[in-house]
Amino acid sequence: MDHEFLEELFAPFGVVTLRKMFGGTGIFYRGLNFAAVMDGVLRLKADESTFAEFEAEGMEPWTYTRKDGTAQIMNYWQVPDRLLDEPQEFALWAERAFDVAVRADAVKPPKQRKLKEI
Repeated sequence: MDHEFLEELFAPFGVVTLRKMFGGTGIFYRGLNFAAVMDGVLRLKADESTFAEFEAEGMEPWTYTRKDGTAQIMNYWQVPDRLLDEPQEFALWAERAFDVAVRADAVKPPKQRKLKEI
């Protein structure tokens, strides 16, 4: 996915920043990473409050293999393809993913928090 497409896709949600991350592209808003493109697949950050929505769509979390051969499951879930053609609904999913990132940031020690004020 190219950067222009991603910026257009996220436009109804807000202006995002794209950066290289883990061999893919990290998508940031207000300093927090809440989405990524890994292995050519767009993924949104999820937690126990949103896992069921992804599962209901038949989506799975991003998993990679560590150097020691063990699988590592990450809290970034594949975006349902249908959302790529539904910008307003995609924006709602992106907002929930950002909320997940805000909650994760809030439990960090104050000096490690990354959420930026607007």
